[in-house]
Amino acid sequence: MSENKINRISEVLEEKGMKNNDLVIHFKVKKETVSRWVNNKQQPTLNTLNEIAEFLNEDIRNLLYQSKWTKYQK
Repeated sequence: MSENKINRISEVLEEKGMKNNDLVIHFKVKKETVSRWVNNKQQPTLNTLNEIAEFLNEDIRNLLYQSKWTKYQK
């Protein structure tokens, strides 16, 4: 995992057999916006991330990578 990756939207879309365009159509946003989200160039707001999770029928936590610090808590 790259240090810059925060969200897993791209991976979850692939797991669901969906494409970026599905988010474009559902959320009525530009394809460039969705591209920035899935490529981790820009993050959706928490509200939008929650709406994406609901659209994908996923727990919002599944759309995020685990924080590094949690790996060292043990």
